[in-house]
Amino acid sequence: MTTAPEKGLNKSDLFILGGGGLAVVLTGIAHYAQWNNIATFCFAALAVTLLASLVGRSVEQLGDRFGPGATGVLQSALGNLPELFIAIFALKAGLVDVVRAALIGSILANLLLVLGLAFIVGGLKHGIQKLDSGRARISVSLMLLSVIVMTIPSLAHWVHTPAEPHETAFSVVVSVVLLVLFLLYLPASLKHGSKSISPENGHGEPPRWPLWLALTLLALSAVLAAFVSDWFVTALEPAMKALNISDAFAGLVIVAVAGNAIENVVGIQLASKGQSEYAFSVIINSPLQIALVLAPLLVILSQVFGFSPLTLVFSPMLTACMFLSVILAAFISFDGESNWLEGAALTAIYIVIATAFWWG
Repeated sequence: MTTAPEKGLNKSDLFILGGGGLAVVLTGIAHYAQWNNIATFCFAALAVTLLASLVGRSVEQLGDRFGPGATGVLQSALGNLPELFIAIFALKAGLVDVVRAALIGSILANLLLVLGLAFIVGGLKHGIQKLDSGRARISVSLMLLSVIVMTIPSLAHWVHTPAEPHETAFSVVVSVVLLVLFLLYLPASLKHGSKSISPENGHGEPPRWPLWLALTLLALSAVLAAFVSDWFVTALEPAMKALNISDAFAGLVIVAVAGNAIENVVGIQLASKGQSEYAFSVIINSPLQIALVLAPLLVILSQVFGFSPLTLVFSPMLTACMFLSVILAAFISFDGESNWLEGAALTAIYIVIATAFWWG
């Protein structure tokens, strides 16, 4: 059997690459020429979104060579790079509340908004969608367990236990536990992980990009994402003041949605193609890695580099919304089916939660 030749970039790839490059240039000019902060912020948000999409496409091409299990892990892990950079620069700027809200917002955006839109698009186009109920139960159960562990410092703070004065040290210990839990989960994830880029008939398309091109674009987009994230955060606070946006809403909605562009695009595209199982895997992997990796990693990095200290103490409203979202996602996915009406309900709940945080 002959292997299909590698074809390189298609029109969609070129559009993302060209649009991302233009957005980065405009953001750089706006930043160094000290343009209006709102314009700089908008250019930076667009650049982050397009660079996140480019990271996702590069990982897809690499994942085809590493196998389906590694693809899902790579896509979720590297897909969170822009959000990691934004959070680091935000902590450096002292925007701790924005980072806390962004972490919860990323989980909510994936479990409610993106999953809801995927169910709507897939349901309207293909009817009732089948999910791998066994894999769904494992993923959502681990998500719930991770959220419980992540929010125990908040509970200790609210009820004023003896651990309350030591919330920084307690958060570091919890972060290490979460990272160890991820390492224990990783082998199973690599073996049975998401086949996010393969059709459900099991006959995936061969990589279109040469290996050197995938690696080059991945490295380039990661480097550019670091610069753009710095510019994004620099313009964020002045833009928030100019637009009268609260820290909570900025983190929960704006930063979270911009940083999760990969899952937004890929998950919905997969659902549109009738690949509901893989769409669910891609979407659910992202909040799982945020709880197991991104949040604890940021807690530790804030201590190592001397940034504004980040702890795992969240407001009662943020925590309650996160728990309700995970429970709702579990309730919907445990029967192994989804439809467009369930997707509409998830999206509606996200809109209501986002509105609740508009005032702070």
